[in-house]
Parts: sequence; structure tokens; C-alpha cells
Amino acid sequence: MAKTKQRWTILFTGRVQGVGFRASTEQIAAGFAVTGNVRNLPDGRVELVAEGTQEELDGFVREIQARLRQYIRQQTQTTDAANGEWEDFTVRY
Repeated sequence: MAKTKQRWTILFTGRVQGVGFRASTEQIAAGFAVTGNVRNLPDGRVELVAEGTQEELDGFVREIQARLRQYIRQQTQTTDAANGEWEDFTVRY
């Protein structure tokens, strides 16, 4: 039985722009079965949109938190059904 995929949208607040946050997130994503993208927002936050199983997303976000925690002050998350929009994980500019 295939596991249901989810879409997580996470907004990271803190000193998350200009510190390699997006590039690091893209590198971390390579180790997980996730698709989606990460981008800077005009207000200084970083938006992560990722799809995968809950287990893969949990591991992916835990690794982001572990590696980049010194930059993250706050994060908010919404969860939706995955729609299969992406084939891989990229940085959006």
C-alpha cells in the first residue's frame, strides 16, 4: 500500500536570508524522498514547500532544524494534500 503524500508549506523567520539557507536546504533535500522548492520572500522570511510522505518530510525538516537552527527564530507550518507538482527539489529565485 502506498503511503499518502503530503504538502508542507513552512515559513522560516529569523536571519534566514544571505546565510546559505536555501542552498543548504537544497543539499539536505537530496537525502530525502521529497520534491518542492525553497525561496526567499520579500519580507525577509524563507518559504519552503515540500511534498513527500510524513516520514520523509519529518526527517527533512528535522535535518534543516538541526543544521540551520542558529538562523531560525520561528517557523510556521501548514499541511495540505500533495498534488505532485514537482519532480525534484530546487531553489526558486
